[in-house]
Amino acid sequence: MDGVGETPFTVRNSAVGARISGPVVQAGQIRDLTVYGQTVAPPAAAPAFPVPRQLPSTPSHLIGREKDLACLEHELGSEVGVGDVTVVVTGPAGVGKTVLAVHWLRRHADLFPDGQFYADLRAHAVGGPVDPAEVLGGFLRALGVAPAPRDTAEAAALWRSLSAGRRIGVLLDNAATAEQVRLLLPGSGHAVVVVTSRRRLTRLGLGGAAFHEVGPLSRGAAVRLLAQGVGSGRVDRESAAAVLVVERCGRLPLAVCLAAARIAARPAQPLAVTAEALGLESRRLEMLDVGGEGVRHALDASFEALGAGAARLYRLLGLLPFPVVTPDIVCEVGGLDPATAEPLLDELADIHLLEETDGGFRLHGLVKLHARAHADAIHDRAEGQAAVDRVLDRYLASATAAEALLSPSHRTLRRDYATEQGHREGEFADESAALEWLEAETERLADAVRWAAATGRAATAWQLVDAMWPAFLRLRPAALWIELHRIGRTAARSVGHRGGELRMLTSGGAGLRNAGASEEAAEWYAEALHLARAAGDPLAEADALYGLSQTHRTAGRLAQAADCLRTAADLREACGYLRGTALARLALGDLRVADGRPAEAVPVIADAYRDLAAVRAVYEAARALAFLGQAQAALGANDEAGRCYAEALARFRASRSRHWEARVLRLLADLARDRGDLTEAAARQRESESLYAALSARTGDRRADAAALDAPVLPLPPAKPPAAD
Repeated sequence: MDGVGETPFTVRNSAVGARISGPVVQAGQIRDLTVYGQTVAPPAAAPAFPVPRQLPSTPSHLIGREKDLACLEHELGSEVGVGDVTVVVTGPAGVGKTVLAVHWLRRHADLFPDGQFYADLRAHAVGGPVDPAEVLGGFLRALGVAPAPRDTAEAAALWRSLSAGRRIGVLLDNAATAEQVRLLLPGSGHAVVVVTSRRRLTRLGLGGAAFHEVGPLSRGAAVRLLAQGVGSGRVDRESAAAVLVVERCGRLPLAVCLAAARIAARPAQPLAVTAEALGLESRRLEMLDVGGEGVRHALDASFEALGAGAARLYRLLGLLPFPVVTPDIVCEVGGLDPATAEPLLDELADIHLLEETDGGFRLHGLVKLHARAHADAIHDRAEGQAAVDRVLDRYLASATAAEALLSPSHRTLRRDYATEQGHREGEFADESAALEWLEAETERLADAVRWAAATGRAATAWQLVDAMWPAFLRLRPAALWIELHRIGRTAARSVGHRGGELRMLTSGGAGLRNAGASEEAAEWYAEALHLARAAGDPLAEADALYGLSQTHRTAGRLAQAADCLRTAADLREACGYLRGTALARLALGDLRVADGRPAEAVPVIADAYRDLAAVRAVYEAARALAFLGQAQAALGANDEAGRCYAEALARFRASRSRHWEARVLRLLADLARDRGDLTEAAARQRESESLYAALSARTGDRRADAAALDAPVLPLPPAKPPAAD
């Protein structure tokens, strides 16, 4: 026998009208068949079906995905074909999951001699997701089975039976749920299945699936992708504009390709025109849609998959100016408790509308614009305003609590809250915790200041700047210091708060002087002095004089600087303000060192140190020790200078005052050099330069180097005794 098979067919005798129908068991080869004396031909052999090669067409050259391909290779393993491999490739809309998966499966086409199968599961398509029975029917027809069973479970069982033992690759694209995927898994034992989805599909991990998340391209890869679409010549000629284009596309492949299509269609138009147009946030998503397809369309599909609670939270997050939000701010904007917020955040992260980061959640730039567009559509405007008020009040209250711990004498001006936040007493366990929070939140606080000014919360804007004083003083974000005080000064003026305006002028003047803008700083201090005298406020007058003394010193006018400091000290002493008096005299002592009179300086600085220590002004007392060390070094008392520096360094490290830590390390390097210990000097210098470099990187300020940060006498906080405003 050549084989046994069951072939359904019908035989008809035309002479007598007889008919035989039904299955016939074939034993060996049937050459002819006689029925009622009539000879009939055997049934035709079943047609031979081609090996399925169903993967969709994609660009032949994959750009910037070398690391992703290496991760997929790792999941494939070295013993290919020993068992099934399932990899779930996840990522946000438009990141290129399908292109990556197709490229990888095509690269290994030789591993799948029995075919490569593809199905778009249409998780986010209109009318989707697709019924698994429809996909199974397509797979079975590709294997020669028609019609396929209508029952989904029966079709899935037949698919597993027919794929058993076959070496196949399967791409299940745009999957909606783990359940949808499970019904489509083959029973090969030698299959490689790749699932792509915007969702994380973590339940597939129970069956042994591996997971790989795809993110935006690197800048270089995104530029190469743009060049692939518009030509390398144009990109090379306008490299700066090309970088702007891809960055404003968030380095998302879909967005970059759409931008490339727009540019390619306008060969005479410079890339800079597209870059400028993409810079308008209100138009960016519109520009990245072509024919109703594109980034907005893809994000709309993701948004429509959200439940009501997650959709509401997404809209409210669109109100925020922060690219990264912390869990507590998520709760504030949504008016939620942590237990309620957590599953909603999981839902947003699951569909890659939020990216989890260390300590927070990030909205990709284009997702942020999409969320903002939905925020604008919030029907209940009162709900949106209440969310804004909750977040701004939370930041104002927390910053004020940090200020009260770190600069208690500076915490004297009023705070206006739109909600029930109030002052958050006891929010921070100690000064270290408060400063750590300020370090982590400085950029978001700056965004909150800008946001408050832009949304009509002028009082909140200047009060936030005022509450940030410890961050300006200890962390030295030079550019922010100036920018935010400009906003604060305008805001205080707009609401007619004289005390707030004075505070912005004096503390903002310190930032200007410290950044090297001494002339403008002098103008701010002079304006503050005029306002203080007009208001009859001696302490505000002393603050302005103290600031003016620093600008005089920077300009080399040491006599005028000394006059301002003596008057400031007298005014503060007359008001019974011991700490402020000590600070003015400390500056006078340091001025004498600069004037070549260190012997006169030592007792003045020592007295200031004792007074500051007595009122537990730890940070300022540490500065006094550093100044005292400089005076002793100028006198040649190197051992005493070393002891002062060592104690000051320990205190600055304990209080996380990185700028002063770097400055004292440099002073220690100078001292070691004077002693002839060049090894120690080099080590201290390296430590100092490393800290200055870190400060520069953190603040993003080009001036934040040793010379710019290390003014001869660092400006001190305009101090007032605690009192009601």
